[in-house]
Amino acid sequence: MEAYLVITNLPDRDSAAKLAQALVAQRLAACVNVLSPCRSIYRWRGKTEDAEEFPMLIKTTRERYAALETAIRAGHPYELPEIIAVPLAAGLPAYLDWVESETRPA
Repeated sequence: MEAYLVITNLPDRDSAAKLAQALVAQRLAACVNVLSPCRSIYRWRGKTEDAEEFPMLIKTTRERYAALETAIRAGHPYELPEIIAVPLAAGLPAYLDWVESETRPA
């Protein structure tokens, strides 16, 4: 089993919580941390943007990643959402087993 940490940002706490609930309910994520707001500065369509965003840390498996990405895109308000998946090199074995069991389709 290969676990991933997937990162995305949402524009407000309510949309982040709604997406997190959906991902866990669909067993695409074992756990989602919705973090405190941060300030994001980025270039978009030739302009520098400055926005408050709510980062999300999503734990899933390689097997569930494609479906997770599809669900994030479907439930995300941005035209081009940040979706970054980082494979985990190591972790507490019992925790990684839990991630796998909680993302296994019912």
